Amino acid sequence: MNLVRTAMLLAFMTALFMFVGFLIGGRAGMMIAFLIAAGMNFFSYWNSDRMVLSAYRAQEVDERNAPEFFRIVRDLARNAGLPMPKIYLYDSPQPNAFATGRNPENAAVAASTGLLRALSPEEVAGVMAHELAHIQNRDTLTMTITATLAGAISMLGNFAFFFGGSRENNNNPLGFVGVLVAMIVAPLAAMLVQMAISRTREYSADRRGAEICGNPLWLASALGKIARGASHVPNEDAERNPATAHMFIINPLSGERMDNLFSTHPNTENRIAALQEMAQGGMNVSTGPVRAANPSRKSRSVPNTGRGGSQPPKGPWS
Repeated sequence: MNLVRTAMLLAFMTALFMFVGFLIGGRAGMMIAFLIAAGMNFFSYWNSDRMVLSAYRAQEVDERNAPEFFRIVRDLARNAGLPMPKIYLYDSPQPNAFATGRNPENAAVAASTGLLRALSPEEVAGVMAHELAHIQNRDTLTMTITATLAGAISMLGNFAFFFGGSRENNNNPLGFVGVLVAMIVAPLAAMLVQMAISRTREYSADRRGAEICGNPLWLASALGKIARGASHVPNEDAERNPATAHMFIINPLSGERMDNLFSTHPNTENRIAALQEMAQGGMNVSTGPVRAANPSRKSRSVPNTGRGGSQPPKGPWS
């Protein structure tokens, strides 16, 4: 089903890309757009994860420079029966996280430095279990390819604004109306596809994540803190790359409070309520809870992932 879903997504996004090319340059524009889309599909399959991690200047960490964080992810991956993913940190005060990669064997999880500062080890375990659930469900390939193609469609819409409506362009079959459709309707359609894909996956990843970490309340508590942080702390890299917003556990662009058509994520309160219902129902977990760190620790320093390149400090989260 995941292969079929990914194939349908690629077909739709490619057709949308070709349609915008047709609106800009007629049949010639459509053929050029098809070739570009085919190349992007191939490229994004192999490199979209690196592009996303690079956009957030994420740095890979291991057991030497982030021992506690590394052990949490390692134990969770073992609980889930997954290969050990690569682990990244990116420098942002906003608490958030995402997963990427074309398959479980080539996957990565990334957390912000703000997440490690704001959350307890148990809450971090809940968040990472959610991201591992995306990897296990093979959502990450679909999400990263969608981000790449949606961003390309938006850029093509901007191209239409500057070149599609010129009088010298005699290939535009619909004239100025076609330019408006390319500028507004096509990027909007791409955005709606992103939102629909993201929202349908979050509830499933929440449930599987709760099973992986062994306690739904860890993730429920983390979601509340992340949502509050995302609504007050901006993520400048996400603002520059809005097509990647659906990849995060909570929308990094703004604190969405309405579960409506235009939100990239389900309502956080609904997600928390579903997790609390799981806990109250005595969720049967096949794997035991991850070994969390001592919650009595108050100081949680994080690796310095800033632009200066200094060595990470020692400490529980070092």
